Amino acid sequence: MELSSARVDSWAWAVRMYKTRSQATAACRAGHVRVNGERAKSAQSIKPGDEVRIRANGFDRVLVVSRIIVKRVGPSVAAECFVDNTPPPPPREELALVPMRDRGAGRPTKRERREIEELRGH
Repeated sequence: MELSSARVDSWAWAVRMYKTRSQATAACRAGHVRVNGERAKSAQSIKPGDEVRIRANGFDRVLVVSRIIVKRVGPSVAAECFVDNTPPPPPREELALVPMRDRGAGRPTKRERREIEELRGH
């Protein structure tokens, strides 16, 4: 029997985007899940053809729902339930250009803050 809709948190857990159902629910509550561009509450229903954006590890995964499931399945079956339209991650060289403060260095001084703002172009 093919389902026509399901809760977004249940579907995201079933297709193995989250390890636990409660993690999927918490991600929805925190605003890390969007359905068709709108922030999704965990009980929002989705149907085939909907675009689901899931923020994980600092990057968005863009998934188009192709099949609705609510029971957790193996990775090969789960991959058939969505089309992954996620853009490729930026190259490592581009990621290295982002300035990082040393851990434990404390707050930036006023001078350092002005230099940071100048770099960002504010």
